[in-house]
Amino acid sequence: MTPVTSQLPVPMRALLAGARRKQPHLLAFIRELVTAESPSDAKAAVDACVALAAARVRELGGRVKLHKQRAFGDLLEARFCPPSRPKSRALQPILVLGHLDTVWPVSTLKSMPCRLSAGRLWGPGTLDMKAGVAMALAAIEMLAEAEIMEREIVLLVTSDEEVGSPVSRPLIERMAAGCAAVYVLEPAQGLAYKTARKGIGNWRIDVHGLSAHAGVDFAKGANAIRELARIIETVSGWTDLPRGITVSAGVAGGGTKSNVIPAHAWAEVDVRFPRRVDGSRIARQFAALKPADPRCTLAVSGGVNRPPMERRSGTVRLYRQAQALAAEMGFTLPEASTGGGSDGNFTSALGVPTLDGMGAVGEGAHAAHESVFLEHLAPRTALLAGMLAIEPAPKPQTRSHA
Repeated sequence: MTPVTSQLPVPMRALLAGARRKQPHLLAFIRELVTAESPSDAKAAVDACVALAAARVRELGGRVKLHKQRAFGDLLEARFCPPSRPKSRALQPILVLGHLDTVWPVSTLKSMPCRLSAGRLWGPGTLDMKAGVAMALAAIEMLAEAEIMEREIVLLVTSDEEVGSPVSRPLIERMAAGCAAVYVLEPAQGLAYKTARKGIGNWRIDVHGLSAHAGVDFAKGANAIRELARIIETVSGWTDLPRGITVSAGVAGGGTKSNVIPAHAWAEVDVRFPRRVDGSRIARQFAALKPADPRCTLAVSGGVNRPPMERRSGTVRLYRQAQALAAEMGFTLPEASTGGGSDGNFTSALGVPTLDGMGAVGEGAHAAHESVFLEHLAPRTALLAGMLAIEPAPKPQTRSHA
């Protein structure tokens, strides 16, 4: 492993000490964000939470641009510029991706209060991912105070990640295209940074048959539920666990009364796949579905929502850098892949080196026990600061054999 210590103008242990000093203020800001409940479908609530982050950016001297939205919360673009140096002007920026929307409806705090207990910070959205956004701002503040910011850092905080990023995706991709690397503030997987994520596809299958009296005119009916059952068996057979492909009909319905042959049935299908080629193949298979009963018709809609974040060489180089910086602080940093998606899927698919899971360590994302482990908060913030301070994983130079 190539050492990276010489690239840092300050030792990692000094950054760790600084992160520990900032931890009380960091915790206070995380709690402020968490108590501003912000479900994806409540624009006013998300906007209020985004406003807290925007105010913090301004306190740190960053430039704020709000990308206004109608149906979803506004998107926060924050830019932090280094002191004017000839070198800094020539360097591509680093994009840091976060989101402040959550899966939790307003008033969840009544049953899941934000509290400190048993070495954790508990509450809806703590882990996924308000702690990550707060950590990024603390890390940027540390770099500015130590005067070791060498390039522009762009923080993009979105408001629709939990529902598939329908409005933020174009902005994410446009901003990532001009960046040297992308760091994603999603929670760590256990203690690991994430170097690969599966792609995600969502399809809906509607079957239209013929209704009839189940007792009097049974033969005249074309049972849409039965046809749907056949189709679900077909698509479920596309699951290939050794290759990491899963196809799951998660929601289904149909029919009106037990004594009526159902004329309509439907199902929603979730697909996860590790390689882009797998997604393309499965999309063709959905498009080619045919009913077994010729009296039934099919309507298939949907497609790939997020391309896979494949484990590419640029991402591996970023991970190796982070692993070395973690070792300087005395802890081991594993890597992991996951079946869940993030906005890092979009940037990785563009070919931009992307490292994910750089937010908080905890457990219970999307669950009633959602919480952040306090013991890892300062080390992970220091590690994020270190990654923002060094050259992001340049490609090895090819030696000439002339």
